Amino acid sequence: MGAAMKNQNTSKAAKRGPAEHSVRDQIVDAARECFAHYGYGKTTVSDLAREIGFSKAYIYRFFESKQAIGEAICAECVGGLFDQVREAVGEGGDATDKLRRFARTATTATVELLFTDRKLYEIAVYASSENWEVVRAYIERMQGLLEEILKEGRENGEFERKTPLDETRRSIFYALKPFIDPVFLERSLDLLPDAQTEVTGLVLRSLAP
Repeated sequence: MGAAMKNQNTSKAAKRGPAEHSVRDQIVDAARECFAHYGYGKTTVSDLAREIGFSKAYIYRFFESKQAIGEAICAECVGGLFDQVREAVGEGGDATDKLRRFARTATTATVELLFTDRKLYEIAVYASSENWEVVRAYIERMQGLLEEILKEGRENGEFERKTPLDETRRSIFYALKPFIDPVFLERSLDLLPDAQTEVTGLVLRSLAP
């Protein structure tokens, strides 16, 4: 009888899981529309509740705060950005080519987001300026990809090996940050594409063995 009760509870949980996932998706979709219309900063959880027809308390069952909803949206955004950069790097030839593709694609993909979905870009700015966990994870993935390129360049003799790898990775990422981070990129638009190209060229010259 205990086993039967356990199976029954497991069955209920299995049925409840997808339903709860569907509600989370519904909240995120509604939030995306509200943020697009009113902006992230001006939208409250009460606004979302009215839009969806849920109570605030019900929304808080799925998300602990407005930021948690914003992070869910932002995760999709930066995930798409990273996928574009990784795909571009994967199509590169040697490490030098891959590093150029890394910098160029990270910049152009973020600029495209700025001009195609201004309100979503606003969420990305909030996320970056307030150092949300989803942004920290994105930066970690980007630096991980950059490190892979550097290792390849060191192994095949394209890049110098004297400077510690972690120091090289961080320094290059800092140099490229004005063209990757949404907080800084919007202020650098009038410098593109020349500034990004020149900085990347300088970085590559500094990596020469």
